[in-house]
Amino acid sequence: IVLAAALFCRKRKVSFWQLADLVVPVIPAGYFFGRIGNFLNGELFGRPTDGWWGMYFPSDSLGLLRHPSQIYEAFWEGAVLFGLLWAIRNQARWQGELLWLYFIGYGLVRFAIEFVREPDSQLGLFWGWLTLGQIFSLVAVLVGIGGILWKKRNIQEIG
Repeated sequence: IVLAAALFCRKRKVSFWQLADLVVPVIPAGYFFGRIGNFLNGELFGRPTDGWWGMYFPSDSLGLLRHPSQIYEAFWEGAVLFGLLWAIRNQARWQGELLWLYFIGYGLVRFAIEFVREPDSQLGLFWGWLTLGQIFSLVAVLVGIGGILWKKRNIQEIG
């Protein structure tokens, strides 16, 4: 998708960063509806819990009370991240800032939620506690921080 967007911008002589800042705030809305769909389908449920908020999922062969992690993700990755990005969309100091903030925000939220989400059975945990989703989330945070530092460095060199 990013490559297609870059090619589109090049052909139309549009700033990739400007397009990214236009599109990025609404990406979390897709997460919101996607995770609600996961919840309704009874897929991607969370780890076992004994909390009052736990739920039984018909597709869970073990029949355990589980975290409704899809709802957590819909709220945090979807509604909250959308709200934050939408609120600051007109306050960006430079083109591309929202893109890098999105990477950081998504990575932080996803990393946290992965602690209550059931890891992929074929992958399990890395080093006894990290899921593959958490590893990718850390990469997203680092990409976001790196993008901001890169942009700030370029701004200082120009100014």
